Amino acid sequence: MDRSLRIQRLLDYIKRLNNKEDGRTLYLEYKDEIHSVLPQDAFEIFHSLLSEGYKEKEILVFLDKIINVFYESLSSHTYQKPKNDNFLMDLILENEALRRKIDDIKVIIKEPTSKIRREKLIPKIEELRDFFPHYTKKENILFPYLERRMEKFNGLSIMWALHDEVKSQVENALNLLKDENSDDHDVNVSIAQLFFGILGVVKKEELILFPASCEVLEEDEWYDMHRQSLEYSFPFIEKEWTITDIEERKDLLSEGVFKTETGELTLDQILLIFNSLPVDMTFVDEKNKVRFFTRPKDRIFPRSPAIIGRDVNNCHPPDSVHIVEEIVDTFRRGERDSATFWLTLKGRRLLIQYFALRDSDNNYKGVIEVSQDITQIQKLEGERRLLQWD
Repeated sequence: MDRSLRIQRLLDYIKRLNNKEDGRTLYLEYKDEIHSVLPQDAFEIFHSLLSEGYKEKEILVFLDKIINVFYESLSSHTYQKPKNDNFLMDLILENEALRRKIDDIKVIIKEPTSKIRREKLIPKIEELRDFFPHYTKKENILFPYLERRMEKFNGLSIMWALHDEVKSQVENALNLLKDENSDDHDVNVSIAQLFFGILGVVKKEELILFPASCEVLEEDEWYDMHRQSLEYSFPFIEKEWTITDIEERKDLLSEGVFKTETGELTLDQILLIFNSLPVDMTFVDEKNKVRFFTRPKDRIFPRSPAIIGRDVNNCHPPDSVHIVEEIVDTFRRGERDSATFWLTLKGRRLLIQYFALRDSDNNYKGVIEVSQDITQIQKLEGERRLLQWD
């Protein structure tokens, strides 16, 4: 059967199943297509659903049911790992370590005394937050490479939504565990939902994401992704690697000098200035493509070179994309020149600002995001007029 026709029939099957038609009857009608589903087909299917107007959260409602139906075909699919599989194996090993953490938690759940059980569970569930960089590496490194390859990988926004759902499930479980008035049944339900969610992401990686990635990405891309991943943590595994000095890229600009009425700077000096400022800056051009970000000593939000050239909408969780779109559209129409947010994250007070960039003719040329940790600034009192080293 023609592949496009097969994909269309699978789409029809999913829609009819979601409309509560009899599962057994549908299975028999679409049996041949169901048993021939490939990892890349899954991306094609869910990207098509998004293109037809389905929202990520709507798809999450029936996502696991569909994956279970496709399980036999997906699990029997074989694929070739890249020769340079360091990045892939790190992700796989992190998942294996996560499973062991979950097994440890399952043992604690059998503790008969509620108070002791909760006391033991809280640090173990809190530890699951340490796994979140696994998701960040996918979002900031793997996803951009796949999106550049094929349009269908824009459907990765569904997996990003899954990441956010797992993070919410972790926090929900912790809130219930720490609440002395919460019911043990509610606690058990929240932990069960967390297990289902966090292990469900692992299953989707193994059945769909990793095989498809190996089939479409080139060896040099796997090398680049591994190199970029060294800037992140490696949850629950002891990573052994040596960072060797990487020769600085030399292009035409690096040899030249940037001159203006207010002075001149070399590229090295420009980068030194940018990266010495106590702020994170990211530049998005007028076509909504990420073009540059700074690398201060203490980054607030993680960034990887893989995002360069990526559409800014794909650099944010699905739940917050509409905010980014509203900011950019308002700037583009010339209605506003800035937007400001502030929030508390991991005990730090953060200021996040967006500024429209316009040329001398007032044409919109992009936006710069500036994020700053203002925790210490908010604590300032009185005056300091004399030099005093802290």
